[in-house]
This record gives sequence, C-alpha cells and structure tokens, in this order.
Amino acid sequence: MSNQTTMTEFLLLGFSDVRELQILHFVVFLALYLLSLVGNLLIFIAIAINHQLHTPMYFFLMNLSILDLGSISVTVPKSMANSLMNTRSISYSACVAQVFLFAFFASADYAILTIMAYDRYVAICQPLHYETVMNRKACVQMAASAWISVFLYSAVHTGNTFAISFCGGNMVDQFFCEVPQLLKLACSDSDLSEVGILIFSLCLSSSCFVFIIVSYVQIFTTVLRIPSEHGRHKAFSTCVPHLIVVSLLTCTGTFAYLKPTFSSTSGLDLVVAVLYSVLPPMMNPIIYSMRNKELKGALSKLIGWRLFSKNKMSIFLLQ
Repeated sequence: MSNQTTMTEFLLLGFSDVRELQILHFVVFLALYLLSLVGNLLIFIAIAINHQLHTPMYFFLMNLSILDLGSISVTVPKSMANSLMNTRSISYSACVAQVFLFAFFASADYAILTIMAYDRYVAICQPLHYETVMNRKACVQMAASAWISVFLYSAVHTGNTFAISFCGGNMVDQFFCEVPQLLKLACSDSDLSEVGILIFSLCLSSSCFVFIIVSYVQIFTTVLRIPSEHGRHKAFSTCVPHLIVVSLLTCTGTFAYLKPTFSSTSGLDLVVAVLYSVLPPMMNPIIYSMRNKELKGALSKLIGWRLFSKNKMSIFLLQ
C-alpha cells in the first residue's frame, strides 16, 4: 500500500498495446491537435487584426479560442508522447497540473459561453442599451471575473482530489488524469468525496446552463416578434453557432460525468473522454466560421494575405 506521499507517478491507459496501433493513435491525435491549433489560432489572429471585429461578441470568442487551445493542449500532447515512446507513465506533479489545468480551461470555457449568451440577450432584447451595458470595461470585467472565479474553483477541486490517499495502485483508466478515475484509487471509500465534487460541479454548471436557457427563451421570444424575415434570420444567425457549441460541450460533458463510473468499461471511458476533451476544441472554430459571414470574410482576408505575401516573397527571390 502506498499513499499520496510516496506516490511518484501514475500509469495512464493506452489506446493499444500493438505498436502499429500506437503509431496510428499518434498520427490521428496529431492531426486532430493541429486542426484545433490552426483553427483557434486563425480565429484569434483574424479577430485581433480586424478592427471591425473588435466588438463584445468577438472579444469573448477570442477568449473562447484561447481556452480551447489550452484545454486540448493539456491532454493530447502527453497522450501522443506516450504512444510515440511506448510508455504510459506520468509523474505525480504532472498529474496534479493536468487535473488543475483541464478543470480550469473546461470550466472557464463554459463560463465564457454563459457570458456570450448574456451578450446575445442584451444585443437582441435590449439593443438600445447594448453600447452602454456591453462597453469595453464591462466586457473585460466579466471575462476577468470568469477567469479568476474558475481559477479558485479549479484550485479547490484539485486540492480536494489529491487530499485523499491512494492505495489502489497507480493505474488510471484514462488517457489523461481524470478525477473520477483517480478517485477509484483512493484507500478509503471515496463515494462521499465523489458525490461532493459531483454536486458542487453540477450546481455550478447547472446555474450556467439555466442562465443560458432563460436567456435564449427571452431571445427567441423577441426574435419571433420581429416583423422582417431578414431581421429574424440575421438575429438567429448570430445565435445558432453559440447554441451548437453550448449543446456540444453540455452533452459530451454531461454524458462523461453522469455515467456510472465504476461500471463503465475502459474502452467506453476512452471514447467518451475523446468526445468531451478533443471534439469541442476542434469543432468550435469550424462551427463559428461556417455560420458567421463577418468572421469568414476576416479569415479569407487573413489566409489570402498570407498566401499573397508568400507568393510575393517567392517572386522577389526569383528575380
């Protein structure tokens, strides 16, 4: 038996013991990671350099891109490195950092999405007060409050997890350090600890979810009163990407943490973990860029300018 004072490392669950499949896992995860990295960076840069997009909605979208980059960078690179080097180990301190950072980025993601729902509510339901309510100072304060409060929540969440003693081995049935899987290794019955964490997290996430639902009930009620079909379509088009992103994050996260932990198989846990930790950061840039004409235009200009600059440099070098 070993407790948290003598635990030096954990062993993460691999996707396969076959070397060829490990390499395939590395290649697939690398492609998904690069797609997420490029997509979120392009959105961040396009908004940053385009002054027409310096509005509250795009300011929060920049925050979302940063958080998505952080979220996927916490879990995927370590899993890729383990597959490439045919190892499963992660140090105790790295596991603590992974739990904290993933909780931070995932929770902040949901907090920013909640603020974005409020932004859409004010823009559509109270358009005359939008400039006053959603001014630059207010936007910065809301974003900062979200980041700080989530930092404190993640610190408490992580501290509560690693305050327990581990004597059930060091094999974590997941490709990254996930709290429900770590609680399986506790010396004593961790049901109370798990229930406490679950209830606390559910209260926070449910509050955000209820706020988003109430906001959109008000939004849809207002939009349906707009006499112009073009006006209704324009209002809906600014809300659809946000609704899809919220639904994706909520559904995958809820399924992952509300399924029976001790009765689920390792294979199912791996698939579900990929769905809620890899899919949302990768899909968010695609969802927002597909439905947003302004953002698509900014991205087209950005990519076109890069290609033009590269071609211009090539012509210069050939002369």
